Amino acid sequence: MCGIVAYIGKENCRDIILEGLKRLEYRGYDSAGIAILNTNTDDGEPAVEIIKEAGKIRDMEALAVKSKIDGKCGIGHTRWATHGEPTAVNAHPHKDCTGKIALVHNGIIENYEQLREELKSQGHNFLSETDTEVLPHLLEKYYDGDLLAAMQELVKRIKGSGAIAAISSHCPDEIIGARIASPLIAGVSKMGNFLASDMPAVLKHTRKFLIINDYETVRLTEGGVEIFSRDGRPVNRKPFKANWSIESAEKSGYEDFMLKEIFEQPYGVKETMRGRLTDGEPGFEESGLTCDQIKGLSKVQIIACGSSYHAALIGKQVIEKWSKIPVEVDFSSEYRYRDPLVEKDSLSIAISQSGETIDTLAAIREAKSKGARVMAITNVVGSTIARESDSVIYTHAGPEIGVCATKTFTSQIIIMYLMGLYFGRLRGFIDKERYREIISQLNMIPGKIQNILDRAEELKKIAEHTYRKSCFLFLGRKHGLPAALEGALKLKEISYIHAEGYPAGEMKHGPIALTDTGTVVVGIMPLDSVYEKMLSNIQEVRARRAMIFSIVSENDGSIHEYADYTFKVPETPEELYGIITIIPLQLYSYYIAKNLGRNVDQPRNLAKSVTVE
Repeated sequence: MCGIVAYIGKENCRDIILEGLKRLEYRGYDSAGIAILNTNTDDGEPAVEIIKEAGKIRDMEALAVKSKIDGKCGIGHTRWATHGEPTAVNAHPHKDCTGKIALVHNGIIENYEQLREELKSQGHNFLSETDTEVLPHLLEKYYDGDLLAAMQELVKRIKGSGAIAAISSHCPDEIIGARIASPLIAGVSKMGNFLASDMPAVLKHTRKFLIINDYETVRLTEGGVEIFSRDGRPVNRKPFKANWSIESAEKSGYEDFMLKEIFEQPYGVKETMRGRLTDGEPGFEESGLTCDQIKGLSKVQIIACGSSYHAALIGKQVIEKWSKIPVEVDFSSEYRYRDPLVEKDSLSIAISQSGETIDTLAAIREAKSKGARVMAITNVVGSTIARESDSVIYTHAGPEIGVCATKTFTSQIIIMYLMGLYFGRLRGFIDKERYREIISQLNMIPGKIQNILDRAEELKKIAEHTYRKSCFLFLGRKHGLPAALEGALKLKEISYIHAEGYPAGEMKHGPIALTDTGTVVVGIMPLDSVYEKMLSNIQEVRARRAMIFSIVSENDGSIHEYADYTFKVPETPEELYGIITIIPLQLYSYYIAKNLGRNVDQPRNLAKSVTVE
């Protein structure tokens, strides 16, 4: 949610930090601020100077430029309010009582009230309503000439989560950081060194990174990065090179990141499949599972949130169908609260585009505590969920800047398809002819997605005719159901219109009461084994005067009698319609939101990575 950028080096840092914060806007925020160590003061003594403001980064930037604040060492922050309203006072950075320490923090301090009362009793004064403000006061309390040692004491006192970066005029040649359950990486370059919540913040300056792990502290100087373990011992860790470039995190001529990422899906799907299909055979050596272990699997549990949950539902369908393994799908946020059963010879799969989703991370820790083997599916190399799982499958979709999942979602679906085939082939439950057909059709998916994208104008026109409606009901059956759920989620996320995804067979158990002239019913109804039942459902809502928009197969000759609008997708085996039908729904939601003047890259109240519970 919140974002952190810090820099110390040879260059003036104000513009570097402001640019980094802009590249983290996709995480969601409602205020922003920077703190810079000014070493050119009138009295020659270093001083911490802070500029912060509620609203957009550009508002804070204008104040920073006007003040001429600059230096060689600084920290920046975008805040998404949790404790206290989104105001300038509550924005980060926060100072200690002396004004010599400034700190930014991404996370939640669960015991902040206890710490606040303790510090107030010791004479500390608080200005904001935030939980974060206890942190600079704790550093002040523990500082005895060594800011790193003070940070290490702070980490021992707090409960909750946090990525932290601090500077002090006591120690103008260093930045101190720490991490507890919130993402934090260090960037290494010849021009200096960085801390950030995510790589895109500093990709312009470096592609060499170090992951900071839970309960580690870090010291940045102009010449190096030192990492220390929970007990204060130096950690020897080599940087890795990111395979993303700054160009891949730019809009490349598209109006929005979301639109760019929708149109990148043919490439993202190809990249996810590349190297996993050899001579027509899917391979998952990185799963760490032997052939005998896969044959002996008694159950698969898939844990996920949001769009990843919908990808998991597709995974359930194809794994059960092709490999005959029972599959449970759980919301990550509920998993650990129901005392889940972990059977012997079962596999837990955690799906998270960022690899930092706090609920999914907590769920895999719960599963592992019960003896589960955990496999992660994520897009971010070196993320926390990737590191804490027994094995990891990377989707290779490239950086996704828009808050709403598009290309990472379809890449997750591809992994589900390939994994279902892989398990089914090893277990001997999928017919050879059907197996070869599905493999052949998977190789055609990028082209079929491109076919849909080439006709985006059709969806734009349908959106122009329907965006004023107040209620949208997305209906699907079988392989169309996850697409219906995802389509409704996309529309809600970026347009703020009430939308509900529902199994079409359940419509008469309640949702049909919503249907009237103000309702658009979106039917996901390709020519598959449940087409006739979907057609019947569509006729029922049409009789209640709802407007009908149907996603259909290219050779459908019946639907025009019942639908006001249709969009045709290329034919494919019915198991693969889940990925084909979601593409037009992504575009449809995008164009409705644009008609309403919404900010599709930064929807209100949402963040890219949900790193607090």
